[in-house]
Amino acid sequence: MGIHAEARIHPSAVVEDGAVIGAGCEVGPFCVIGPDVVLHDRVVVKSHAVVTGWTEVGEETVIFPFATVGEVPQDLKYRGEKTRLVIGKRCRIREAATLNLGTEGGGGVTTVGDDVLVMTGAHVGHDAQIGNRVILVNHVAIAGHCVLGDDVIVGGLSGVHQWVRIGQGAIIGAVTMVTNDVIPYGLVQAPRGELDGLNLVGLKRRGVERSEITALRAAYQMLAQGEGTFLDRARRLSDETDSHYVREVTEFILSASDRSFLTPK
Repeated sequence: MGIHAEARIHPSAVVEDGAVIGAGCEVGPFCVIGPDVVLHDRVVVKSHAVVTGWTEVGEETVIFPFATVGEVPQDLKYRGEKTRLVIGKRCRIREAATLNLGTEGGGGVTTVGDDVLVMTGAHVGHDAQIGNRVILVNHVAIAGHCVLGDDVIVGGLSGVHQWVRIGQGAIIGAVTMVTNDVIPYGLVQAPRGELDGLNLVGLKRRGVERSEITALRAAYQMLAQGEGTFLDRARRLSDETDSHYVREVTEFILSASDRSFLTPK
């Protein structure tokens, strides 16, 4: 397939043999595009960025200067096995961000969904699974094997421990370390990551009906103060609720995980 006739490649860029560059793509000055890279139509790679490894970049994604996309994992167990990075459509990968390939032991692929914003200096580690419309603010660090659901926001200078799952619609405050799973629509803040309520602002911005928000608030109170263990409370909620949003929370809690949960105070 090679380089499409409508792609624009700056003369100083290095595009290695084997790379696939789609129609309308732009590769700026002093960029490096590796031999196993696929840039779908209208991808823009700005000056001094590196896209390497077995990496696929979706349509209309923009990669900003000095970003490094598709380099080998920061995992001492990695031995050069053929692994992937797949980035969705319309993403924005800002200056000096780093996104790594997967590892054989972690499933072999790192994925980033559509319409994701990875801000300056943020890191997406090996085998992470990033949903759609996620925002990683400046200098966020997402460790290996993490799973972030759709519409998650992680505040600047925050870190997410390896294997942690963050449920859909949750928000992590700035300068926060997250070491345990976060329920969907949760609000986490404080230096050591405490579950401090629900992301009510995010729910309202997305136009969630008031009845559903009320059901979520009641479910949160039951998880915080009900009888039995946290898992017992989630099981009871799952049996009793008619709310789609509450069921998302209970299914998340009752699914398999390698970490424990941040629980309501």
